[in-house]
Amino acid sequence: MADTVLIEGLVVETVVGVYDWEREVTQNLVIDLEMAWDNKVPGTTDDVADALDYAAVSARVESCLQALKPKLLEYGAEVLAQTLRDEFGIEWLRLAIRKPGAVPAAQSVGVRIERGVR
Repeated sequence: MADTVLIEGLVVETVVGVYDWEREVTQNLVIDLEMAWDNKVPGTTDDVADALDYAAVSARVESCLQALKPKLLEYGAEVLAQTLRDEFGIEWLRLAIRKPGAVPAAQSVGVRIERGVR
């Protein structure tokens, strides 16, 4: 299946980081997701029940990362990827988590992972 559902630039405010001061404040993470999904069915039925609910996925991304409060982006990415695959039946996804402002000379730093079989 070559179809995907995209969520790009989703901003999640959460506790993230390894330094003591980072554990006491919230910071923004920026999430990009590509998720394998058969869009042929909703593309022909025009029924939201046949589609991957990107509003529900976005809300779950936010609740997962806010509850997790990861020290490392790598850990947040792994837990989030497995959560989404399990809860939404997503066979394959590509996930990027970026942390703007973490390195003064860079717009953002982050990780990108792919999990599952496309």
